[in-house]
Amino acid sequence: MKSPSKAIIATLLIFCSSIISNQIKAQDKDELTIRKILASQTEQWNKGNIAAFMNGYWKSDSLLFVGKSGANFGYQKTLDNYYKGYPDTAAMGKLNFDLIQVKRLSPEYFFVLGKWHLKRSIGDIGGAYTLLFRKIKGEWVIVVDHSS
Repeated sequence: MKSPSKAIIATLLIFCSSIISNQIKAQDKDELTIRKILASQTEQWNKGNIAAFMNGYWKSDSLLFVGKSGANFGYQKTLDNYYKGYPDTAAMGKLNFDLIQVKRLSPEYFFVLGKWHLKRSIGDIGGAYTLLFRKIKGEWVIVVDHSS
């Protein structure tokens, strides 16, 4: 039995590496998009613009936010809670996210783990967060936020 020619093996290797490369590029593009969303949220928060900060969230009654007060559902409820908890720029301070992990779970979901810190004149605060991003209608949005 003859062994496969070097040309066939080389073609198969090129084909397989092309498929893997395209998958990595797609993941990198999606991960980069998520990182840009988080960078934009940081920028908007630091400008004192909670409404623009919320652009990263799913505008749905099914958005889940879990914080120190427990679970809350809904985009509007989350927005209202941010306004209540951070009524002015002194309370908002300057936000910094420390990303620990950004991990694709499926073509439709990404998991993000990190730390948040607010540098404030009234006293710094911070904690940890986990986010679940989902691609809905071609856009990545936060569908679950658990911040403590």
